[in-house]
Amino acid sequence: MWADGGLGRQVGFSYDGRVIAAATPAWVTYDPPLIVAAARTAVVGMEREAELIAVGLATGRHLLLEGPPGTGKSTLLRTVAGAAGVRLHFVEGNAELTPGRLVGYHDPAVVMRNGYQPDAFIPGPLVDAVGQGGLLYIEELNRVPEETLNVLITALAEGEVHVPRVGRIAAHPGFRLVAAMNPADSIGTTRIAQAVYDRMCRVSVGYQDEPHECDIAARSTGQRQDAAGLIISVLTARGTRSHRDLRSGSSVRGAIDCALMIGGLLGLRAPGRQLAPESDTQLLLDAATTAFSGRVRVDESSDRSAEDIVAEVLAGAITEWQRRQSPSAEQPEHDPGKADGSGPPPPGGGGRGRILTGEEAKQAVTEAARRTSGRSELTRSSDVNRISPDVGQLDHQATQDLFEEDADRALDALVTAANATDRTLRADARRLAAQLVIRLARDTRLPAVGIHRVRSVPARVGGDLDLDGTLTRTDGLLPTAAHDVVTRHWVAGRRAVCLLVDRSGSMSGHQVALAIMGAASVLLAADERTEVSIVAFNRDAIVLQHSGQPRPVGEVVGDLLSLRGHGETDLAIALRAAANEMDRSQARERLVILLSDAKHTAGQMPEVAARRVDRLHVVATSSDAESLQRAGQIAAAGRGIALCAESVAELASTMNRVLGRPPDR
Repeated sequence: MWADGGLGRQVGFSYDGRVIAAATPAWVTYDPPLIVAAARTAVVGMEREAELIAVGLATGRHLLLEGPPGTGKSTLLRTVAGAAGVRLHFVEGNAELTPGRLVGYHDPAVVMRNGYQPDAFIPGPLVDAVGQGGLLYIEELNRVPEETLNVLITALAEGEVHVPRVGRIAAHPGFRLVAAMNPADSIGTTRIAQAVYDRMCRVSVGYQDEPHECDIAARSTGQRQDAAGLIISVLTARGTRSHRDLRSGSSVRGAIDCALMIGGLLGLRAPGRQLAPESDTQLLLDAATTAFSGRVRVDESSDRSAEDIVAEVLAGAITEWQRRQSPSAEQPEHDPGKADGSGPPPPGGGGRGRILTGEEAKQAVTEAARRTSGRSELTRSSDVNRISPDVGQLDHQATQDLFEEDADRALDALVTAANATDRTLRADARRLAAQLVIRLARDTRLPAVGIHRVRSVPARVGGDLDLDGTLTRTDGLLPTAAHDVVTRHWVAGRRAVCLLVDRSGSMSGHQVALAIMGAASVLLAADERTEVSIVAFNRDAIVLQHSGQPRPVGEVVGDLLSLRGHGETDLAIALRAAANEMDRSQARERLVILLSDAKHTAGQMPEVAARRVDRLHVVATSSDAESLQRAGQIAAAGRGIALCAESVAELASTMNRVLGRPPDR
């Protein structure tokens, strides 16, 4: 228990009634003016964020800092802790952060020798911070497993931690939790429960502006803030963040590395000479490729390399630097985010009452690509007219404006234009449509597929020692063999998911687009423990991706765009194809998701085929009575649920629910 010792007195927490740890003074002052003043000198361009953090801590709030990497979040928190005079407990969030590693553990040697005595408990960073009034900083919060996050809820809500065999530890008045996360990162991340979000205040942390980034780079490299190499490096870093072929760009760390590489290469290749950007283009390219190509992440729908994109952004940065040197010269401003690019149109196909795989599936997709729509048919839509005002032209700015107004209409228009007879328009529209589908699918933030649980496993190398499990196994005696030792590991069962995408004639262009987006959502949410198969169907079923044989997301989306609405609807053959894919998998959990208007017009009744799969959820793309009724009947036969999604916003929550629904026990 904490006692009110007054300023400067030492207090501690009890272990079975005994004080076992001393702590920092019972009163901690988070003084906003003092914190902001310290942050102003230590961190460049984050005064607003420092004010929000200082006031939040001073008013007893716990904070979540959301923003991209390389913005100075860790530096800012260290400055805040120093100004407040509290200890900063730093925790790196990752999949190996178990509850025991966060809370603490009992020393196995002491327990084996003396039993569970007070001096056997080794406090973890959470107990240290709670007990001593420290600032607990957890980086990459969305990489922390769900079971570990649950440990934080009591500390956040009740101001205390309960430790087995230790008891209740009340929080020191100075205890605060500050967590950081990059919301745009989806690899290796987990969904954060609303109960955690509800107990924290969110501070959005963005990149600094250009002058501040130049200042940061100058301080870090020792170069002048107006040096050509430094400015071009910063412009290149900033250009990568808005390029349409990049999913994520570089932080200012890339600019720092690039500026240092430029200086080093210049000293090696031309000692004593100043940088001449107009003639030193190869030197700049070598430096930029080295500094940025590994930091940027190319969008799944792009067929370009990171090196190619970096070269393009660098060219724009050099042009911008030259324009600034000659303000009166009329030079076109290069916008790396508007680069054109087109490839061959993706293919498409169809068959008659069969399940097509391998070469047959590829041929069917290729043949479907030849089915296109002429200009007169396309321009019946005012939105297509808007994004394509002339033959062979796709207005990227008009498309962006339409997307900002209404994402559903923009998606519908692009998917429609993606099947234009005009080859140039078709290629550009398919490329943008694929990017938009993947972007929207990623923004749905689906839960990570597969659930980790901590399990005790005998005689396995690695993991955390399970003392209770070991002592139980040995009847309270010291273990004498390796197989007597029990350790705890994160265990995740494999999961197989099959997506059935309806591409029949009863599906409108927008319905097909939503179905494609749903498939992309699952592909993006999958990890190494997940096997995803994709089947597109009308009267026949085309297996685009077999279970356990992943393809690039952009390729699958491109094939699906080619296979838009045509032909009759045979739900039964689609479900048989799904059953075949599930039979290929050894996963413990096997789930089929049907994305369709559920209007069966050919083949056998789908309810019979639905009984062959372990679990079937139906996402209806139409809310008319017939669709909803049939969706419910088919889902019931497959021991699943039926939901409706007619818009991008609805699809996000719907897919979240069907993927997050736990299997019955």
